[in-house]
Amino acid sequence: MEIRWRVGVEVELMAPPTRSRRDLAAHLAGPAGEVRPYFLPQSEPSQVSGLPSFHNLTLAFAAHDVDGNLIARCVDDLTLQADLDRSHAPEPGWFRVVSDDLRLLRLAQRHGRADAGIRGAVEGLAALFGVPLQEGAGGMLRVLDETGASVAIAAPLPGERHRPCELITPPIDADHTRRLATLLQPAARLGFTLPAESATHIHFDGAALKSATVLRNLVRLLEAWGDVLKRLVGTNPRCVRLGSWPDALRTCTEADDFTRLPWSMARQRLRTVKLSKYCDFNLLNLVRDTPEKCTFEVRILPGLMETAPIIAAAALFEAILRRTREPVTRIPVQPWEAVRVLLADLPLEAEARKHWEAQARR
Repeated sequence: MEIRWRVGVEVELMAPPTRSRRDLAAHLAGPAGEVRPYFLPQSEPSQVSGLPSFHNLTLAFAAHDVDGNLIARCVDDLTLQADLDRSHAPEPGWFRVVSDDLRLLRLAQRHGRADAGIRGAVEGLAALFGVPLQEGAGGMLRVLDETGASVAIAAPLPGERHRPCELITPPIDADHTRRLATLLQPAARLGFTLPAESATHIHFDGAALKSATVLRNLVRLLEAWGDVLKRLVGTNPRCVRLGSWPDALRTCTEADDFTRLPWSMARQRLRTVKLSKYCDFNLLNLVRDTPEKCTFEVRILPGLMETAPIIAAAALFEAILRRTREPVTRIPVQPWEAVRVLLADLPLEAEARKHWEAQARR
């Protein structure tokens, strides 16, 4: 089975208790390559009254080959919780930086070092504010401004948070099956498994989707068939951060003049809709035209550690994206029994069609 679209894949994994995401990055880089630590910004709900969320910098690792080419990234995912021993003491050298202000965290990311331990992570931020680091219990370091207000906190990472590993591929243009296998097979050999909340995300290059007409067609198709597709691919019921688009998206794309807009103006119209990446199908990078990540992201796939089902899923959604280039009328929400109608309508290649028709029968 082949696909003909530039894609990036994200697979959520869990390291065995004796390993970490850094170990996978080192294994992928090999003795001749290099692992480059960096900070990944993430957010999680806050348990503190009046603060809706805490923003984190967590340790991530980019594996590069001998020529400096990116092989993959191994990063944390805060949604992976169920498989961890929360009472586990922090592993030496593992920490995070926390702030209630994302702007301050970006400064910490820019001025801190991910390869210099917990102190090196926040020394630059403290210097920027012209203050000394304040040491706290349990190895914690605080950055307080001259008035004593909290800027950021660096703290050892408890509860086996070194084990979650979202394996992120670079964009893959061709030879998708082999290139995925070179990443997933080593992870399996090292004992990585699928966590309870695991999902697989596929980012499709957005270059061919920059059209108001294509986007309207995509919204129509996925609003009509979204529930059927989730059942067809077997969405993990324990996966979090999924959900529908806001009703305002449909209102925007169904406006009488929407398909007459050039893409630049359609994007401005779409930016008035409060889109989130945390939904079944993420349009945010496409609407923002995010540099180096202008993509349409499918987030409903279950955790997958084998190459074949990932390629089959990519083929299914590639066919949906190709279908958006043809006229799509308003479609009522479809029941599961209509899945064969969907498959018959999509421009699937023979092998992919056979796979998904068999899946529908099951």
